[in-house]
Amino acid sequence: MIKRIVLYLIKKLFQVEGVASAIQRQLDLNKTNNNNNACLIYGKETVLHSDAIILNGTNKKENISLGDNCLCRGTLLTFNYGGIISIGNHCYIGDLVRIWSAEKISIGNDVLISHNVNIIDTDSHELNSIERKENGRKILKDGLILPKGNVKSAPIIIEDNVWLSFNVSVLKGVTIGKGAVVAAGSVVTKNVASYTLVGGTPAKFIKKLC
Repeated sequence: MIKRIVLYLIKKLFQVEGVASAIQRQLDLNKTNNNNNACLIYGKETVLHSDAIILNGTNKKENISLGDNCLCRGTLLTFNYGGIISIGNHCYIGDLVRIWSAEKISIGNDVLISHNVNIIDTDSHELNSIERKENGRKILKDGLILPKGNVKSAPIIIEDNVWLSFNVSVLKGVTIGKGAVVAAGSVVTKNVASYTLVGGTPAKFIKKLC
């Protein structure tokens, strides 16, 4: 009931059929999650919470995968032109987490991702203002159906036993090493060494961990 009200309000606010249709597809797909038929692959004892949203623009199940014994409360998104999200075993993905892939995001085992974390392997929009305006209008009209254009992307790797605290952002081309911890509110723009604590904007080394 609440989702229907939200959709109605968004339709009235934007008056753009493309946006409303894209949101409706999200809600329909979220219903599908509850029937275990969503466009992804996941392992034994893995739970897609009612908060979870799966938006697989590639329409290839194998492009979004979770291992065994995971709990997902966030959004996993690939674009129509590409993207792979691979998540290992025993991982937690908190509420309001956004994992968006245009290329590839690899997450290892025993990874904790706290609420409101962003992991995005693309700049999302062009730096050129003319291209950005044109494609921005296409997004409003057609939802996720848009060309990659000149948007830059690079793979993200998050190794085993990493903890990303709340409100962390991980940007394109980054590798976070095994056992690392990223402090709350940090923006990760460069590689993080294994078993280190980093924090800040941009994230910097704080101390070595065991």
